[in-house]
Amino acid sequence: MIIPSIDIMGGQVVQLVGGKEETLKKDTQYGNPLPLAERFRLAGEIAVIDLDSALGKGSNKDLIKSLLRVADCRVGGGIRSLEVAMEWLDAGAKRIIIGTAAKPELLKQLPRERLIAALDAYDGDVVVEGWTKKTGASIVDRVRELKDYVGGFLVTFVEKEGRMGGTNMDRVAEIVEAAGSARVTIAGGVTTLEELAQLDKLNADAQVGMAIYTGRMDFGDAVAAPLTSDRPDGLIPTVVCDENGVALGLAYSSKESIREAVNKRAGIYQSRKRGLWVKGGSSGATQELLRVTPDCDRDAVRFIVRQNPPGYCHLPQWTCFGETGGLTELMRTMEERRKNAPAGSYTRRLLNDAELLKAKLTEEAGELASATAKDDVAWEAADVIYFTAVAMARAGVTLADVERHLDLRARKLTRRKGDAKPQA
Repeated sequence: MIIPSIDIMGGQVVQLVGGKEETLKKDTQYGNPLPLAERFRLAGEIAVIDLDSALGKGSNKDLIKSLLRVADCRVGGGIRSLEVAMEWLDAGAKRIIIGTAAKPELLKQLPRERLIAALDAYDGDVVVEGWTKKTGASIVDRVRELKDYVGGFLVTFVEKEGRMGGTNMDRVAEIVEAAGSARVTIAGGVTTLEELAQLDKLNADAQVGMAIYTGRMDFGDAVAAPLTSDRPDGLIPTVVCDENGVALGLAYSSKESIREAVNKRAGIYQSRKRGLWVKGGSSGATQELLRVTPDCDRDAVRFIVRQNPPGYCHLPQWTCFGETGGLTELMRTMEERRKNAPAGSYTRRLLNDAELLKAKLTEEAGELASATAKDDVAWEAADVIYFTAVAMARAGVTLADVERHLDLRARKLTRRKGDAKPQA
């Protein structure tokens, strides 16, 4: 799969050729990293590298932390101590990329699955100090030394980096074998869809920056590159889900429709009868595409979308499998009530009266805290969830927004004591 790369220097997106030449200037369309992160997150994880920190010339910490709010990021650049590593993991980095400091004595203090060791190689030899000094160690030997301490490797072929001349494919298979269960990501020179597909077949990912920025590689095509089909018509079954993971229906995609969907960030599919099909084009039930995820065999794909009313199905229901229920249905109903709750209804009263809502939240939370029997706890928890849903709708907060915060908190390693506040 593709791992889109964002290198940041002086608060702006840049790209270095051979580690030296800055090729993306501040006056280009790629100056601000936030729109790039919002676009690239459709493919899954993105790599964000703080070049200033890596070079010891400052930091883009606050800017990168803002990117963690919108995308799953692998963060690298200047992570050389346990304290800095912990700070990024606590901040919500999905993984951290550690370069020259990637040594067993540091790595063994951190969760293996969230560590990526960055190794730079020039003609197969590991290089350090900004790619200027050869160490005499081979890249394969270094991978074998570290594979038990990290969940992944980022291998950069320095002689290829930023030059768009193709990557060093003949070395990849050997590196992947040496890495064992650690997932390998290759950077440096990946420019074609064929290379992306070939790397994926070798169980490696491709970290790509320059090829996307220059238009050499279309981002939508890159997302679709590893996919295959065993159907006579060549179409790819597509499971369409909403932000909460609820399956809305089954559609079909082609590589052309995926390219259009990714580049327009919309629900666009391949109809077996009508060709390209834009969901909601006539009904208004449009979709914002949030994520494209292939299955393990690369012959099916999942679209995560933000579905607009009245729903996905051509019948008057939210999904092709019937109506939803539980928390998902409550939140969807609450969003509709926020806009259209009839005058005099209790929900409208709560939406209009902040003090009443505050009082009810406090009251119901207290009743939940006092409940002990199973049915009583479930009943009181339902009350708390209802009033919480009203508070969320009032502020325009979705369930996906809350889940994002929960995901970020789950990544924290440093835990607070958690005592009650004095007023409680």
